[in-house]
Amino acid sequence: MINRRKFIGLGTAAAATASFQAVNASASPSRDGGEGEPRIQRMVTLGRTGLQVSDVSFGSSSLTDADLVRYAFDRGVNFFDTAESYRFGYAEEAIGEALHGVRDKVVISSKTKAGASDTRKEMMEALEGSLRRLKTDYVDIYFNHAVNDVSRMKNPEWREFTDRAKEQGKIRFRAMSGHGSQLVPCLDYAIEQDLADVVLVAYNFGQDPDFYSRMRDAVSFPAIQPHLPAVLDKAKRNNVGVIAMKTLMGARLNDMRPYEWEGGTYAQAAFRWVLSSPRVDALLISMNSKNAINEYLGGSGDPTIQGGDFNLLARYAYLQNTRYCRHGCDGCEGACPEGVQIAEVLRTRMYDVDYGDHALATMDYARLGTDAGACATCSHQACLGACPFGLPIAHLTRDAATRLA
Repeated sequence: MINRRKFIGLGTAAAATASFQAVNASASPSRDGGEGEPRIQRMVTLGRTGLQVSDVSFGSSSLTDADLVRYAFDRGVNFFDTAESYRFGYAEEAIGEALHGVRDKVVISSKTKAGASDTRKEMMEALEGSLRRLKTDYVDIYFNHAVNDVSRMKNPEWREFTDRAKEQGKIRFRAMSGHGSQLVPCLDYAIEQDLADVVLVAYNFGQDPDFYSRMRDAVSFPAIQPHLPAVLDKAKRNNVGVIAMKTLMGARLNDMRPYEWEGGTYAQAAFRWVLSSPRVDALLISMNSKNAINEYLGGSGDPTIQGGDFNLLARYAYLQNTRYCRHGCDGCEGACPEGVQIAEVLRTRMYDVDYGDHALATMDYARLGTDAGACATCSHQACLGACPFGLPIAHLTRDAATRLA
């Protein structure tokens, strides 16, 4: 657990450095790195696929505006990721509309949640629906989406379906995405059984032991997915492309504006940290506005950690320590006698509170097996003390029920 007094000292020192830099620069931090119009500065090879993709690429979980896709494309972004479930298919439609006519210049991926008992026929129907919405006859990468149960990858229908789809030219490469507590065994199986040419995983500085080792005098923390680095190393040994998502650790960007400076934002620092890892090829980030695109593209290019980056990351970690529900932790699993899926409830709340995406939050909340309805009238609060990071679970789940029910 974090020693609060020591971490407060660390946070104060980080804030002092960042505040000094902020005072001596523009009051409105540059979103482009201070070098004119922001553009992609680096292309990377995505493992054995040979695909050349922009190091910072376009995520579309809340996309409805085709103009944003074109705006990013005009600035060098060439990899666009989506899913059949994003905005009920509207995200795929927006990408299809925006990229019609430049299909040969871009890499497109989409996703489906292929279950443990789904048939290859059902999977093919899902793929063909995505192709219609995307206005294309193939996707470059097709993910089994949000895998947190290895039985989904063990389903022989997934292999049969992807083999057939590749033969028919409907997909070029098969892949797996995930961010839950069972990510490591799912990845390990997919890599071992050659079921993924690409993996998309939740990975940010807050999961990196190297980040905390630099604060070793102030912090000791419960290890989250301690075997993730090893399985990502295995992916690299097998020449599997590795893409990072959820790189902003909750993306509460407005909390960091007072501490940023000209050409140095928290998001750009977080991207450089992830992209500097030899385990990661590229990252995907939801691009919801032109301003956001400008800021995010300022993180493209040389991934070397720059002066001040660590201070920004340390400040963010301090501010969010008791607010951010770490994906893949599940330390609270089984704490609620009413069966509330605490981690999943807090994930949907994060979409609303941190990401500002109420539609995605309510959609995912409605899909939960057991939502937070019981929390509204709970008197026992058995979940108190269940979070290893000290999050006030009862308060947060009750708030989720109020917001999203």
